[in-house]
Amino acid sequence: MTEPSDETRRRFREALERKNHATHATGGSHEDAHAKVDHAHGPADHKREFRRKSG
Repeated sequence: MTEPSDETRRRFREALERKNHATHATGGSHEDAHAKVDHAHGPADHKREFRRKSG
């Protein structure tokens, strides 16, 4: 396997810095975020019934 060139390393580092800057500019990390959907599966006490067709 070949060693990446200094130019390639520099470009990847710059891209990572841009990404990190964009993340911090929009309000922080994903760990602070909450789910976008609340109660996605409906009430927990509701159990779906499956019945065979009778004819």
